[in-house]
Amino acid sequence: MEVEILARIQFAFTVAFHYIYPPLSIGLGLIMVITEGLYLKTGNRQYEVLTRFWLKIFAITFGIGVATGIIMEFEFGTNWAVYSRYVGDIFGSALAAEGLFAFGLESAFLGILIFGWNRVSPRVHFISTIGVFFGSMFSAVWIVVANSWQQTPAGYHIVGEGFNARAEVTNFWEMVFNPSSVDRIIHVWQGAFLAGAFMVLSVHAYYLLKGRYIEVSKKAFKISLALATLISLTQLISGHSSADGVAVNQPAKLASMEGHYDESAPADLYLFGWVNNETQEVSGVKLPGGLSFLVHQDFNEPIVGLNAFPEDERPRQVNAVFQFYHIMISIGMFLIGLTLYASFLWWRGTLFDKRWLLKIFAFSVLLPQIANQVGWFTAEMGRQPWIVYGHLKTSEGFSQEVSSQQILFSLILFLVVYTLLFLLFLYSLNKKIKHGPYVESENPDEFLKYV
Repeated sequence: MEVEILARIQFAFTVAFHYIYPPLSIGLGLIMVITEGLYLKTGNRQYEVLTRFWLKIFAITFGIGVATGIIMEFEFGTNWAVYSRYVGDIFGSALAAEGLFAFGLESAFLGILIFGWNRVSPRVHFISTIGVFFGSMFSAVWIVVANSWQQTPAGYHIVGEGFNARAEVTNFWEMVFNPSSVDRIIHVWQGAFLAGAFMVLSVHAYYLLKGRYIEVSKKAFKISLALATLISLTQLISGHSSADGVAVNQPAKLASMEGHYDESAPADLYLFGWVNNETQEVSGVKLPGGLSFLVHQDFNEPIVGLNAFPEDERPRQVNAVFQFYHIMISIGMFLIGLTLYASFLWWRGTLFDKRWLLKIFAFSVLLPQIANQVGWFTAEMGRQPWIVYGHLKTSEGFSQEVSSQQILFSLILFLVVYTLLFLLFLYSLNKKIKHGPYVESENPDEFLKYV
């Protein structure tokens, strides 16, 4: 197999595995801020029980997320040397900002958050919870800024030529607020909030089905349901805004997302379908002119299609981009329907009477994770063949001295290690969930006297 393909597979694997954990950390961080804030406001110890319980799961998730994220930085140097040279000034600025504003904030408060119970005042501990939560959010900001610059470069100039060419920052804030960064940051945050909220919904739906921890589980379920309902609805806004930006800045990606080939013609909106890249046809259920309406509010307005671009400057795996995009949209719409229906039952006072609905929520933890993954696949595969859009192609960015055998060996090694890490994560998670928020023979107020 070619070096480029193996290098891409390895990086995709490591990124996809790593991206399981940061969204959970961000989402669980927000849940902990809410529950601990409610504890301080109401004095109800059940909210403290929930905060302590989810802190244990947050700590496991955070630790594995940090460990798996370090590998990617080494891959930049080993497998993508030309790319690293090209974007070094840009990424260096963003990652330095992440170290200062994100890791610095997290490290300052993480010890207090985990070990500060009964050692600092409740208000100081709450401040540390907020600090860790904001630190995780800022970390996402700088990673997304760096990736968004690859999608829509701004605030730079090119120095040198050929393999010695590299981008230098000319305006830091233009680089940070490049045309796609704000929409993508908001969308990533929302995906993370949903990952955390549905994790909590899943676990407490399981407890309710088993008849365990009824009172605290109802409180946690309602908090998470309110958050999930709000975020799933507002994701429609950020998703639409992001798609509008793609239409302007990356029209080939938008055309791939809907399998639109005509050079300039009204574009349909597909609910689902299958793209034949050879015949340039899409079979499926569609709304004629729907994409034109979403972008221009006119069913007859032309959309730039794939045939407007040279074959070597547009995505080759059009069907993959199409499928990943539509999986993300389908999951998003399902989550909206699920949370709205559950909220309606909550309003009617029958939410916890529907065991079939609780069973759906118990398994729903997978859906935001899948949506987050396929959303990133859409973004990254949709900008191919560019690794830096319009400037550096992926085929030009990989290391020239690394052999396919070396990459294949390290890929197999990563697969083994990451599988063990994932099994360890599942084992630790299952152990914490089975143990529960407190000893069931104890009243939560009494139990907290000893922890």
